Amino acid sequence: MTKEMLDLKSVNYDRVLRRYDIQMESKESPEDLAARMVPDDPLLKRVAEDVVFMRYKSVNDDVNAAMKGYTPEDVIEKGLIRGMDIVGELYGRGIYFLPHVMVAADAMDKGVKICEQRIKGIRETRGKVVMHVAEGDPHDIGKNIAAVLLKSNGFTVIDMGRDVPIDDVVQTVEREKPNMVTGTALMTTTMSAFPKIAEKLQKRNINIPFICGGGAVNRAYVESYPMGVFVAKAIQGPLMANKAMEGWDWRKLRDNWDKLTSVKD
Repeated sequence: MTKEMLDLKSVNYDRVLRRYDIQMESKESPEDLAARMVPDDPLLKRVAEDVVFMRYKSVNDDVNAAMKGYTPEDVIEKGLIRGMDIVGELYGRGIYFLPHVMVAADAMDKGVKICEQRIKGIRETRGKVVMHVAEGDPHDIGKNIAAVLLKSNGFTVIDMGRDVPIDDVVQTVEREKPNMVTGTALMTTTMSAFPKIAEKLQKRNINIPFICGGGAVNRAYVESYPMGVFVAKAIQGPLMANKAMEGWDWRKLRDNWDKLTSVKD
């Protein structure tokens, strides 16, 4: 083979490695994308834009203003979460990068906490839920949103936080005797904690619904181990908890999953 046939110096690697799908999508600016995806209502629009454009200092005023016309749950679901959905779209297109996502998540988390303060004490406790993020996983935004929604539906939440060891989850469930336990995983390397938790709980004769969600998991995986019930969105958590309080076990939740979630989706 001659040198001319193997002249690597002449190769244009920019052209080889270029992602044309991302390049084309990236022509749309964050402002353009947000304009198409934010809510039409001005109050919710400002809340969503605070998340998208990382306006941390504006979140407090805009969330409180939105709660004058909407419930805290609506502000979370239609404003803060909508904004984070747009951030996820920008990240997927290669327009935003991890630092953008982290700052936007902080802005959303601030808004969620403001809403949570308004929710507290609205209803009497209907039941108890233990919540955690899988061992080794530091991502707790989804879990925090789900906790707020459960509290707003009258449930006492035992929030164990993020990166929670398997045995700690089992011991807490055994001690607190909740009606339901939830787990969140955004990393595929951490979702393997869920079947281990389920196994340990069953050895202790605990068979409550184990609601699992997060970007790393899907329905097929969650239903591959006992007790597991998948949720695609945080808003589905109260739905599952309410059914658990009506006496539905994890098997019945699984069997009726399509019917239940189609109402909410």
